[in-house]
Amino acid sequence: MDGELFDQVVAAVNQLVSWVAAGAMVFGGVVPYVPQYRDIRRTQNAEGFSTYVCLVLLVANILRILFRFGRYFETLLLWQSIIMIATMLIMLNLCTNVRMATELNTKRRAFLATDSKDEEVRIPKRLFLDFDWNYFWLWSHFVDYMQCVLAFTLVAAYITYVLLDSVLFVETLGFLAVFAEAMLGTPQLYCNYQNKSTEGMSIKMVLMWTSGDTFKTGYFLLTQAPVQFWTCGLLQVMVDIAILLQVYYYSRYPQKPVSHTASHTTSAKAL
Repeated sequence: MDGELFDQVVAAVNQLVSWVAAGAMVFGGVVPYVPQYRDIRRTQNAEGFSTYVCLVLLVANILRILFRFGRYFETLLLWQSIIMIATMLIMLNLCTNVRMATELNTKRRAFLATDSKDEEVRIPKRLFLDFDWNYFWLWSHFVDYMQCVLAFTLVAAYITYVLLDSVLFVETLGFLAVFAEAMLGTPQLYCNYQNKSTEGMSIKMVLMWTSGDTFKTGYFLLTQAPVQFWTCGLLQVMVDIAILLQVYYYSRYPQKPVSHTASHTTSAKAL
């Protein structure tokens, strides 16, 4: 009797652990962006966060979903990708609104300084359909980002549909998906390097990146996920550590401050 009770307790604990692990896999990836989202909302300044992070994650997760049509992987990872795509769109919407509001206020201050109150305050519109590579991923409205994501998804889906029977293509697609995700931190790494500072970047976000990526890589190894998943997971952890080293270095050895205008220009050309 005692043995049966013990077995039931062990089975219940195992079930609970599996549920917790599943929840961590599905929602753990979006948790790091909560403090960054709150910081941007609070300060109304998105300069410290590279929106190219959103671009990388959108591409990676769209490709991962398409990869599943050629090679099956756990449904949890599919839901993780869907939720991550939604989260990145929310972050993009916030950053676009904040950036446009900041530019509008700057323009207004400039007009007031020159006593041109009667002139209309205008901000140059940058649209996806203009196809100007100088302003790629720096568009003025959230709808332009949506158009770009939709266009990429349709093109990638069509190519996948045509080449789905090719094993080489499917494996390459899977590698590109996880490799793109592994490069998640590189836009932020480069943005910090250009600004010579990590000001405006949520350190909590990077710490959560590191812990989440470590957990995720271990999960891939334990569940014998495709080799592309865990090898790129290790690379992702290394990039996270490099960003944390930047935090330490720039806080201990402050660099020459970069002007707000210069910072915006360099981050715009980050990739």
